Amino acid sequence: MFSIGEFSQLGQVSVRMLRHYDAIGLLRPAHVDPGSGHRFYRADQLSRLNRVIALKDLGLTLRQIGSILDERVDATELFGMLRLRRAELEERIAADTARLVRVEVRLTTIAKEGHMHPEEVLLKPIPSTRVAELSAVAASYEGEDISPVIQPLFADLCRRVDAAGVKVTGYGIARYEPEADGRVTVHAGLEVAAETDGDHDFAVVDLPEIEQAATIIHRGSMERVGPTFQTLAHWIDEHGYRGVGLAREVSIDCPEGDYDNWVTELQMTVIRA
Repeated sequence: MFSIGEFSQLGQVSVRMLRHYDAIGLLRPAHVDPGSGHRFYRADQLSRLNRVIALKDLGLTLRQIGSILDERVDATELFGMLRLRRAELEERIAADTARLVRVEVRLTTIAKEGHMHPEEVLLKPIPSTRVAELSAVAASYEGEDISPVIQPLFADLCRRVDAAGVKVTGYGIARYEPEADGRVTVHAGLEVAAETDGDHDFAVVDLPEIEQAATIIHRGSMERVGPTFQTLAHWIDEHGYRGVGLAREVSIDCPEGDYDNWVTELQMTVIRA
């Protein structure tokens, strides 16, 4: 058997915690010396300790853990509970990480107020272009609603275009159409050489010419596009224009997985205010 100190090291918990588990009846020592009061544990008690710690990490109270263990939850059932909890924690971490990115972008935007660079904006016509396209609907135009829609669309479109043997002739183009209920129709497109009446499992459409577009280059992840959009907005307002619709996003250089080095052109249709 092991002393409480030795058992605490083997189980990677504190002696104080083991004493607490003993006091509430969650994990009793195998033997207590009647003279000294020293606690001793058997190696097979590590199994119960592991379950206590695992269930505690699931967010259960010690009272709930005691009830579960008394019902003899087997390893398979416990493993399933742990996998579910892990998935929940991963989802929460991803959501918190995305939230932190959005906060950081807002802080960066605030820091850049008054330090915009209007020379970054170029007014130019955008010629008509033919694209292969897939579409879907996002809950809103907010980044956390757009990203889960646009990224799978482009992946699916690339796969379909490649399978069809259609030649890609230019850039990827994302465009958005607001709906009356606040949702947004998302279009993921690739410039291609193909007939519009071809028999494909994607649409082939001609995007109309834009007579005047205020354009700006954004470098980096689209999660951090906020300051670039605001520079564009200030230029449009200060030069007596107003925007029409939502901006197109033209993927000029998007190395796979290297989001910090993405290069995207934002194209906002404008008319004189």
